[in-house]
Amino acid sequence: MTDKSVEFFFDFGSPAAYLAYTQLPRIASESHAELVWRPILLGGVFQATGNRSPVEVPAKGVYMINDLMRFATRYGVTHRHNPHFPINTLLLMRGAIGLQLHAPDQFQTYVEAVFRAIWVDGRNMNDPATVGAVLQAAGLDAQKLLALTAQQDVKDRLKAVTQEAIERGVFGAPTMFVGKQMFWGQDRLDFVREALAA
Repeated sequence: MTDKSVEFFFDFGSPAAYLAYTQLPRIASESHAELVWRPILLGGVFQATGNRSPVEVPAKGVYMINDLMRFATRYGVTHRHNPHFPINTLLLMRGAIGLQLHAPDQFQTYVEAVFRAIWVDGRNMNDPATVGAVLQAAGLDAQKLLALTAQQDVKDRLKAVTQEAIERGVFGAPTMFVGKQMFWGQDRLDFVREALAA
């Protein structure tokens, strides 16, 4: 990492992480900072911290869906609540880690394709055939990616990054770090920008 960077701990299954993803590259670029992508397994974070998804609290879930739409409007991006939510993201997050480790030139294409499939197109990314179709449409080799997700180094790395996140105080996604400062939620991006400017 450079002296000026923002770490982005994310899971594709978080709509708030999707919204942060739509803004962070620009924020980092405008701040002349490196954006460091840190894929984690949110289910593992929840299990370790006792946290849970807001949609598990019915009234809060309804509020959050509406609030996320407000932020999408503010950011000028498309966002749809996925009708297949929640998405089991284990293979998807292993795919992200696998590309970081073994084919980093394909990482951004993969991230864009998966976030778009879930939070713009409303695709059922719980279905392996749908995942394969999405990846192929993005110009990625779905079979090679699936093989990557089965590699032990990929599995171990996802566990390690998730454990690191927990040890650093992460309890949900998205979580951003600027140095030792932690910011949770797509609604804290202004603080991320201020921390990068300090």
